[in-house]
Amino acid sequence: MGDKQQIPVRDNLWRITPNGPRLIGSKCSACGELYFPKKDNGVCSYCQSRRLEEAVFSKRGKVYSCTCVMQRPPVYYKGEVPYAIGFVELPEGIRIETLFTDCDIEDLHVGMSVEMVISKLHEDEAGNEVIAYMFRPTKA
Repeated sequence: MGDKQQIPVRDNLWRITPNGPRLIGSKCSACGELYFPKKDNGVCSYCQSRRLEEAVFSKRGKVYSCTCVMQRPPVYYKGEVPYAIGFVELPEGIRIETLFTDCDIEDLHVGMSVEMVISKLHEDEAGNEVIAYMFRPTKA
């Protein structure tokens, strides 16, 4: 039996840097619009410019919205239930949809400081860890 691997839930969502994992997206150099995930077609949806460049986002932000999901969604989500999901606003001004981890769902609130981590989402059929970016409360 081979070694189990860590497999990203989707390629090109984050990069590991000397300062830890960072989300990667796109920025329009014409109008400044930000995108996550990185745009594959190279066209800004706002101004239609083709001058998109890679953007590396901050790993810390604030909870913009959050909710607790008590029932397993059909097919695509194979993680544990209940789970917390919502949006985090990063200092660059973009809001990222995310799962929340390492917190009591009851304690999660709008305005809470959070940081990005890479964490196990679930195991695939071969026993490999499927990993994803998530946000957790920062330690005070």
